Amino acid sequence: MGRRATAVLISGSGSNLQALLEAARDPAYPARIELVVSNRPDAFGLERARRARVPAAVVDHRAYESREAFEAALEEELRLAGIELVCLAGFMRILTPAMCARWRDRMLNIHPSLLPAYRGLHTHARVLADGAAVTGCTVHFVRPELDAGPILVQGVVPVLPGDDPERLARRVLEIEHRCYPRALALLATGRVRVEGERVRIEDERPGERLLVHPALGRLEVDPAAPETAAR
Repeated sequence: MGRRATAVLISGSGSNLQALLEAARDPAYPARIELVVSNRPDAFGLERARRARVPAAVVDHRAYESREAFEAALEEELRLAGIELVCLAGFMRILTPAMCARWRDRMLNIHPSLLPAYRGLHTHARVLADGAAVTGCTVHFVRPELDAGPILVQGVVPVLPGDDPERLARRVLEIEHRCYPRALALLATGRVRVEGERVRIEDERPGERLLVHPALGRLEVDPAAPETAAR
């Protein structure tokens, strides 16, 4: 199987786009970033694409009277570029069920929480308000429901004393930049199967779908804690 032609859809700065571009520079990486599309003409991610010499297009949603018309223009860009896989990377448009169906199990999204927890917006503030000990990110297949779909890769991040939403967001973003290239690589190899709404990977290795932020390795564990002592 050759390298899979991939498009990245963005609306903003494109930091996850940058992580994918850098991974795809390796000729051994199983996907090629062939197209970047933004629904906003001022998105900085378009400049990232230009610097990487990757074709980029703007399909401004404000120029279309309906979501269906917008998506028809978007799909034409994907068709002309021969795209096989799509990654949503900060793409702030909700796709219609019809488009989700056309790209079923070929379109990925990344969300800054450990789904199915904390779907939607303001995830980091909600994590802190709940006093959670860990959070993270999830790369999942796209379904019509918001932040739903089979989970492919997750990254775990500690919530540290003194965190605020901005500080926690920066730490989560670090692991996002590792998880998204891993997830796209797994999908592009052809080893991934979706059975029902669960992901199966041929010859899956332990930990292949889970990444851990380095800060977790620096956390101290009390050897007298009941869970530890029971082992």
